[in-house]
Order: sequence, then C-alpha cells, then structure tokens
Amino acid sequence: MKSNTKIEKQLQKKTNLELVKTIITAKKHKAWNKIVGILSGSRKNRINKNLGEIKEDCIVAGKVLSQGEAGKHKIIALSFSEKANEKINKAGGKSNTILKEIKLNPEMKGLKVLK
Repeated sequence: MKSNTKIEKQLQKKTNLELVKTIITAKKHKAWNKIVGILSGSRKNRINKNLGEIKEDCIVAGKVLSQGEAGKHKIIALSFSEKANEKINKAGGKSNTILKEIKLNPEMKGLKVLK
C-alpha cells in the first residue's frame, strides 16, 4: 500500500481532471485504498480488461474493452469503450464509473477488485 505522501506527489503530476477527482474522492474512504494506489501510479499499471475476461461483479482500475461477451454483472471501471458499454447494457448488466460508485457504495460492498 502506498503512503499518502507518495500518492499526493503522484497526484500532482496528473492532468486528467476525471482521474484526479476519482483519486481525491476515493482517498476519503479506506475501502477504496487499493484503487487509489493503482490509479495514482503510472498508466501502465492500470488494468484494462476485455468483457470476456469478466465473470463476476467487479471493479476494474482502468478501462473495460469490448472483446468478448458481457454477462449480467455489475462492472465498475475508470472508463468503458462505447461498444463495451453497449454490450453490458444489452446483456442486462450494469456499468458505472469508479467516481459515481464511490458515492453510491463508499464501503465497496459486494465488489471485487480485478488484477
């Protein structure tokens, strides 16, 4: 787990306002510390997943891509490709950004962080 000082230093280098808001909001809730550590780091450390790799309700600390079939899962991610979002909604699943989910579920109940 990263220290708050290291996260603050890394946060100052970020230029994506959505990412900065997400990190700042997530820092306020202990349950989201693992996500803060991943998002505050280098872009290459973020996790991008194809829909075919997702088999349960989860959080993806990166982008969800459209390769594969979507199931009836709740998928939380930093961002989604347009096609991935369409496939999730067609399959009856739910998609939400990390920022919105923190506000709805500050304790991160029922969700697993994908690695």
